[in-house]
Amino acid sequence: QVQLVESGGGLVQAGGSLRLGCAASGRTFGSYAMGWFRQAPGKERVFVAAISRSGGNTYYADSVKGRFTISRDNAKNTVYLEMNNPRPEDTAVYYCAAQYSFHYVARSENEYNYWGQGAQVAVST
Repeated sequence: QVQLVESGGGLVQAGGSLRLGCAASGRTFGSYAMGWFRQAPGKERVFVAAISRSGGNTYYADSVKGRFTISRDNAKNTVYLEMNNPRPEDTAVYYCAAQYSFHYVARSENEYNYWGQGAQVAVST
């Protein structure tokens, strides 16, 4: 069992920066690929970014590529999402998720085993 707790959400001005964190419980954090997803009001939850177990491989949705950076610190059981130059359309609830897999890093939320409670991010103009 893995418990995930997001932090760092809030209000940010367009063009600024914000960092989300996701702390995981347990001693098997390094066994999980980690992902970030988001859900805007009235829309479905969508993939944002993911990172392999070692942190050596990262994946991004086209909408955030070049602006957001996912990273992880396995010694601290934490995954981060650095949001640079956010736009109003990035406003959403952001969820971190853990995928138990030795073979690949998924973009589909159905492949993830554990989820955080979500962190609200609002980007103002």
